[in-house]
Amino acid sequence: MIRRLFPHPVLSATLGVVWMLLVNQFTFGALFLAVVFGLLVPLVTSRFWPDRPTLRFGPAMLGYLAIVLFDIIVANFQVAWLIVTRRNRDLRSQWLVIPLDLRSPEAITALAGTISLTPGTVSSDISSCGRALLVHAIDVADPEAEIARIKQRYEARLMKVFA
Repeated sequence: MIRRLFPHPVLSATLGVVWMLLVNQFTFGALFLAVVFGLLVPLVTSRFWPDRPTLRFGPAMLGYLAIVLFDIIVANFQVAWLIVTRRNRDLRSQWLVIPLDLRSPEAITALAGTISLTPGTVSSDISSCGRALLVHAIDVADPEAEIARIKQRYEARLMKVFA
């Protein structure tokens, strides 16, 4: 019964919080609309998500988020240093083809988003079979080491989160 009423509880909570932040004032009407949107949108869209992935919201998720936030902060300084100290022709930009062990489309999307959020790298394409991700990196000395780092640092952790 609860699962039918709240097919996506995290989505419901997120919609409610985002609505309240967008309204930017706490009134009964705004809270009522937040609850209505938080309940109705997941109910209406639940049929479009038949094979919803299971996420682990424990240490695996917290560890992944901590690593991603840390890497984003460090990469900002690294890219700023590259911009200040190197000429364009001295950059060693590379296209990396990362073989994927992830199979869930949601997990692959999370990996691609993580790579694109980290300054200096951007995920560009996924193979038609879904088993390789094309990534551009602004400065890479060793492409194989960079691929191994992405797989070990992000993909392995995402496999624990999307178990």
